[in-house]
Amino acid sequence: MISLASSLVLPAASAAKSLDRQLAESGAHVVMAVRNTKNAQELIRKWQEDWSGKGLPLNIEVMELDLLSLDSVAQFAEAWNARLAPLHVLINNAGIFSIGEPQKFSKDGYEEHMQVNHLAPAMLSILLLPSLIRGSPSRIINVNSTMHYVGFVDPEDMNVVSGKRKYTSVVGYGGSKLAQIMFSSVLHKRLPAEAGISVVCVTPGIVLTNVARDLPQFLQVGYRLIPYFIFNAEEGARSTLFAATDPQISEYCEMLKADDWPVCAYISHDCRPTNASEEAHNVETSYKVWEKTLDLVGLPLDSVERLIEGEEIKCRYGNSQE
Repeated sequence: MISLASSLVLPAASAAKSLDRQLAESGAHVVMAVRNTKNAQELIRKWQEDWSGKGLPLNIEVMELDLLSLDSVAQFAEAWNARLAPLHVLINNAGIFSIGEPQKFSKDGYEEHMQVNHLAPAMLSILLLPSLIRGSPSRIINVNSTMHYVGFVDPEDMNVVSGKRKYTSVVGYGGSKLAQIMFSSVLHKRLPAEAGISVVCVTPGIVLTNVARDLPQFLQVGYRLIPYFIFNAEEGARSTLFAATDPQISEYCEMLKADDWPVCAYISHDCRPTNASEEAHNVETSYKVWEKTLDLVGLPLDSVERLIEGEEIKCRYGNSQE
């Protein structure tokens, strides 16, 4: 269970509106890491008004984080680690799916789906390891998608620019979510048991959120009329809440590690362990994705081992992290 002392960082998207509110109402100290801090503060104010008189005031704070900027990721991690405070749960919840849109690149030069859905959360997870170790037993929860089943990752073409594959938004999104599982699986294996950090991927199911917020208005209307959505944002948060709070999750992760299972824990929308795609089991490709990801975000290949030993590492973005 989450205690009053628990700290959780959520790089937030629309689906987090129910997630972080439920965590805060359970007594957690929640940090919303968002691009638009003004909107987040207004949302928190409304939650506080709704919650008034029901219990202790909601303990939510807002910090700025833009996943389309790796400098922003490095600066956020540096600011949080400087607190020397424990971090018990990191929930990488933010994501984009630019349905039907042409290929776009961040200012860092990376395809936007790959950066927001994979590279930036992976970088954040590594850089926050010192705080996660202080919060041990702790968890890294990556909100994934069933779309990873149709994903494919070429570690040498993560921007999908070589011409080997024709870029579509589905290719970009599916590939980014598969890369996330592959990276998570290697991180799961490289973290020693004594670090006390569990790595879990979850799928929220088919959820109606404002993921299509950047589309033209007429396309947004069509998106919301699609009959396949089965969960609202609150219902879609269930698997993430389960992964963040269930006491048996850590034991399950350690069991997978002991059995040398090739994929990290993957939790379905109905809060049950499930299996990731066949391609996610490709250990060779997973390690190539791991190495390429660290290279792209400017981190040394032995980052995990050095941070666990309490050493500092140098990052190409931002300042050195401890």
